[in-house]
This record gives sequence, structure tokens and C-alpha cells, in this order.
Amino acid sequence: MWPSVVINLAANTARWANSARQLGEQGIPFDRLDAVHGWALPDDEIARVYDAGANQRRAKAALVRAEIGCYLSHIVAWRRIATGDSAGGFIFEDDFLASDDLAGVLGALSADPSGWDMVKLFSFDQAPRTLARHALGPKHEVVVPYRVPTCLIGYGITRGAAQHLTARAIPFFRPVDEDQKFFWETGLKVALVLPSPVKVGDQQAATATIGTDRRAAARRGPTQVLRSLSYQLRYNAALHWHRLRDRP
Repeated sequence: MWPSVVINLAANTARWANSARQLGEQGIPFDRLDAVHGWALPDDEIARVYDAGANQRRAKAALVRAEIGCYLSHIVAWRRIATGDSAGGFIFEDDFLASDDLAGVLGALSADPSGWDMVKLFSFDQAPRTLARHALGPKHEVVVPYRVPTCLIGYGITRGAAQHLTARAIPFFRPVDEDQKFFWETGLKVALVLPSPVKVGDQQAATATIGTDRRAAARRGPTQVLRSLSYQLRYNAALHWHRLRDRP
């Protein structure tokens, strides 16, 4: 089985204990990855990694510091897999809730990583429109979703894909999970396991979360509403065009 890493801020000890317990009970090999604390980053580092101009032109909303730290944390995880000895790895954020057959799913994905570069282990939509699907053991399937879901609470990635993402990631201008929806930009084949072997777990944290920071920074005036609407229209148009172009 490929190794797993759990992204965890040092202050969130309860989240780490819960993550370690869940993976340990199923015999899943894992390590902790010290998350990047976005609010602790100096301004010059923010300017180096975050393209505010591209964000204004092409993203739905300005990134808050927690989102910047989250993106940097995933880059560190990609780099670890990219330079590791295994053909791939699994990455978890520390608020996941594992199904009782997660180990079997990870083992099956590790044994046969064909047809995908990244495979998501969670989606809010459990019945998405799909382009292809094949069985993964007795209870799960690997599907290619028409629309790549957001949320990177748990996913697998091949070493080659991790190398590719590491090389292209900085500077970034969208949240890390939003970026993976733009598969025509990343060049990755993104698949999804259904039903999801992980869910969103306990959101309690000793630090501020992306959600709390995003709500604190939210500006829902006419300008932001128009920006969000424009972003969604452009995304949908590009998605449909690329899916149509890639149709066999």
C-alpha cells in the first residue's frame, strides 16, 4: 500500500490524535505533515507564492491567508510523494472521517493506479454525472466525473502527477481544491471513488479554519456577486468545451 500523509497544524492536537487513531486502527501506514500556518507567513512570502493579479482576473474571490497556507501545505505533501520511493501516495486533511473499509480501498488503488493521475476519496455529490467507471473491489467504483468535485480532504496521487503539480504550483491564485477542477490547466486525469470511503469529520479546531476566515473576509456586495457569477459562467463554458473536445 502506498504511504499516507496527514496535513495537520501543530496546535490542532485533537485532530491529529483522531486522524492517527483512524489510520492506525486499519493498519494504514502514515506520517504527519506539519501544515503551513497561513497567518504566520510574512508578507514577502505571501507575495512570492500568491498571484493577486491573476486572482483578480480569473478567480472567484481573493484568497485568505488560511487558504494560502492550505495550498502550500498540499505542495509540501506533493513534494514528499514526488521524491519518495513509492509510485504514489495518499494525502489527508486532518478532519476526515474514515469508513471501516478505507484500508481495502487504498490497497486496491495502490495495486492498480490505471486511468488516473489523482483520485479523490470524497465528494459531496454521491451520484455525479460520469464519463467512465470500473469496479474497485466488491463495494466501490472508480469513476471519471464530468465535473471534478471540490474538496481535498482525502485523495491519492501518483508520483509523476505529484512531480508535475509541484513544478507548476507556484505562484497560485485559486484555492488548491478549486485548481484541481481545472483539469485542462493541470493536465491531470482526475477520478473519484464512489461511494466515498472518507467523509468530512469533526470541524473543531484550536486554530481558525478556512471556513471561519472566509466568512470573516466575505464581501457580498454587487461587485463580488458579479465576480462570482462571471467566474462560474466562464468555468462552465470551459468545462463543457473541454469535455466535448475530449469525447472519443
